Amino acid sequence: MELRHLRYFVTLAEELHFARAAERLGIAPPTLTVQIQEIERSLDARLFARTKRSVALTPAGSIFLEEARAVLARFAQAESAGRRAGRGEIGRIEIGYVGSAAYASVLQARIRQYRASWPGVEINAHERPMADLPASVADGAIDIGFVRLPLALPAGVSRHVLLRDEFCIALPAEHRLSGESGPIRAAQLANESFIPPEQAAGTQEVARRGRFAPRIMEAPGNLVAVLAQVSLGVGVSILPSAVASVVRMPNLVFRPLAGEPILSEVAAIYRMRDPSPTVRTFVRQLLQTAPLKMAFQPIGETAL
Repeated sequence: MELRHLRYFVTLAEELHFARAAERLGIAPPTLTVQIQEIERSLDARLFARTKRSVALTPAGSIFLEEARAVLARFAQAESAGRRAGRGEIGRIEIGYVGSAAYASVLQARIRQYRASWPGVEINAHERPMADLPASVADGAIDIGFVRLPLALPAGVSRHVLLRDEFCIALPAEHRLSGESGPIRAAQLANESFIPPEQAAGTQEVARRGRFAPRIMEAPGNLVAVLAQVSLGVGVSILPSAVASVVRMPNLVFRPLAGEPILSEVAAIYRMRDPSPTVRTFVRQLLQTAPLKMAFQPIGETAL
């Protein structure tokens, strides 16, 4: 028995008239008669009681009608879901992000924008170690990654820059340089202990400019842990200025760095030939977004 047989049966059950049912179906009445007979033989049951003047459902036909309608409804749902999935209207997207991307607000803005356009798509977003994100995108463990550049990317993975900000320095409030009125020069940090965030490019550039080998402490983990270590007086940290614009923590201050800004970029990374329509739609929205620029402006302080 095929799906068309169920449609023939349900139509006849609704019309209880072979000629009218056949007209609705776009087939000849004799063809409909043959199809109904095939269904009855397949089920070994009489579904209709026929006379020259009337057609009526048998008890078996009434039971079969309820089930046939349920099957057709479920098929219609599956068909609709398939079409919607093909258009990217439903599905799921897995996102991984580095912590500083969340502080920069671009992560939230892009997810909020996508959800407004495609509310039927489920989005799962989790913080992950940045070093793991490129491989996770490449092998399909996640669909989109939000990272800090520079970062080496595997073949088949591309990127789109969403934000450009600059590195600054986080200091404990009692630090000798925390009261400086102007930007901190790289050479002034030669004897400091540096607590490394996941993106070490800022620390490396400060050391290069100051012509010293940085004393790097053990990495404490995520960005909150880095800031906590600084606030406890363990050392200083070179961080993106986006963090300074939103974070407030006891005994923690942010100061700008002197000289040409050391730029940091938040980018989305994605597979260039992703098979998922939902992911392709997300990427298309990302590519339509021009990079934002953010200047150093600590929370509660005036920009310098």
